[in-house]
Amino acid sequence: MVTTVSDETYDVIVVGAGHAGCEAALAAARLGCRTLLLTINLDTIAKMSCNPAIGGLAKGHAVREIDALGGEMAKAIDRTGIQFKMLNTGKGPAVRAPRAQADMAAYSAEMARVLQAQPNLDLKQASVEEMLAENDKVVGVLTHMDVVYRGRTIILTTGTFLRGLIHIGLRSYGAGRAGEFPADRLSDSLRQLGLELGRLKTGTCPRVHRRSVDFSVLKEQPGDEHPQPFSFSTERIDRDQVSCYVGFTNESTHEIIRRNLDRSPLYSGKIVGIGPRYCPSIEDKVVKFADKSSHLTFVEPEGLTTEEMYLNGLATSLPEDIQLAFLRTIPGLERAEIMRPGYGIEYDFVPPTQVKPSLETKRIDGLFLAGQINGTSGYEEAAGQGIVAGINAALKLRGEEPLTLTRAEAYIGVMIDDLVTKGTNEPYRLFTSRAEHRLLLRHDNADIRLAKYGHRVGLVSGSEFDRVRKKQESVEVELEWARTTKVVPSEGLNRLLAERGSAPLTSPARVAQLVKRPELTLGDLVDFCGRQDAVHESVLEQVEIELKYEGYIAREARQIELFRRMESRLIPDTIDYSKVHGLSRESAEKLDKIRPRSLGQTSRIPGVRSADVTVLMIHLEGLRSGSVRHKAPDIGAPR
Repeated sequence: MVTTVSDETYDVIVVGAGHAGCEAALAAARLGCRTLLLTINLDTIAKMSCNPAIGGLAKGHAVREIDALGGEMAKAIDRTGIQFKMLNTGKGPAVRAPRAQADMAAYSAEMARVLQAQPNLDLKQASVEEMLAENDKVVGVLTHMDVVYRGRTIILTTGTFLRGLIHIGLRSYGAGRAGEFPADRLSDSLRQLGLELGRLKTGTCPRVHRRSVDFSVLKEQPGDEHPQPFSFSTERIDRDQVSCYVGFTNESTHEIIRRNLDRSPLYSGKIVGIGPRYCPSIEDKVVKFADKSSHLTFVEPEGLTTEEMYLNGLATSLPEDIQLAFLRTIPGLERAEIMRPGYGIEYDFVPPTQVKPSLETKRIDGLFLAGQINGTSGYEEAAGQGIVAGINAALKLRGEEPLTLTRAEAYIGVMIDDLVTKGTNEPYRLFTSRAEHRLLLRHDNADIRLAKYGHRVGLVSGSEFDRVRKKQESVEVELEWARTTKVVPSEGLNRLLAERGSAPLTSPARVAQLVKRPELTLGDLVDFCGRQDAVHESVLEQVEIELKYEGYIAREARQIELFRRMESRLIPDTIDYSKVHGLSRESAEKLDKIRPRSLGQTSRIPGVRSADVTVLMIHLEGLRSGSVRHKAPDIGAPR
């Protein structure tokens, strides 16, 4: 077949239209880059291959951060969500997080609509089979139809499609996800460019027909009475919400699974990829948690115009007949009819220590990676990487420094730093426990933390940024009011305190003092002081958190200052670690592989000791004073 070369050279080519690809393409196009988005199937843009939801613990934080940077995910779920819940409301603010059940078809259609309407962005249906590079710099891609699209930068967001292999029982077939072709040749192309590839595994849960579920014996979980939007620009969610339901497996369920482990590709050795530790299959739960007599399953609607119900918590790759058998032992699912069986899927990924914090590969100039190709799992993790990759591709073309979010600034920063510094040999998932400074990285203040970066690069408009600044100013005003306003004892106030189970007030006290009582809210005191009309709910929330956790927040601020000092000690790109006196060969090899950008990043590399950091610090002082000379290593050579 004769190769055809496109007439246009694009600034940015995005490969894949999943959650990473959508954010990357929109960011690049909105920043003025002529952008091309290539996807195997234009009908499955932003498809939710697994659970029909956005957000959750730490994931919800990431969605808010994407929104603060100027991304689309939060707006799309606000427009298409069918149930909204704030998780962990009974716990501290650091671990509260928004989650929304999605209408899967509506979400995909909404994201497709936004992409199609975006200026500077072309969408084309094609399977990319080869990366084209000259002198270790990308120049374009070759599709399955032998069409070459030329590009100055390329962002790969291939999800589970790289040599994707689906397993249901002992049968397997090539697919990127159920019903779609895999991308087989692209893996070979990446290897030829000198990138190392690994193999991971994930899985999905069965879908059953709504009419085959007996909801009367399941526990209903309605949405919040006053749902909170994801996007800071959404005023309110005012449509009716649907319910989800909870069921439980039992010993009969587990016995069927145990008897048929020889038909499980996971336990028969047919699957070689490493699966997600924190989202195990039901087979793994039964085997590894043998002391548990039951496990949860969440029966979730996939949308308003479909009868499919997703059985969250029952990921499996057992044969379909065994899936049906164990489902029918679960109360409420005795008559279950499977519409789509669960399956396991193996796929290639690029171990992310080969990637810079900007998400550009170290080896190939202009090639960026985002999403599951970097070893992550989850729509939110993918979208967070996507917007960073899109921004940095645009900044590279402008000749500007990349946007690098630190661990002290964002969950997205935590994730990217974990990936590029530590790597991963299993599907990586965000958790609040991964963030050292999670009390400051709350979902409610993501706009104040990150909108300045979105505005600086050009994704957040001046009017949007003014709204964030006014919110921040209002928070400062209300903090000052709370710290200076005294409340005197009165019959009405002490009645309120008694209702809240709080000790009566016997002498004047500042509002800031009173709100530290666990049983009181700032809203109680604002209402009592007649100031409620002057304070927006989002401001009130932040002020209360700042006051209640004042000491902890101050301590984290001091820790962040120490962190920033280490991050500001930059390491020259040209440093030759083999010439650093005092470093062991093992440490030098690790540092040469990761090539950390700062002493702070160096301290987080697994296996690098604090003594190594000290040695490197002394070496850098010598370089600065001129007492040490160094020669640039050949970092382009294969390792």
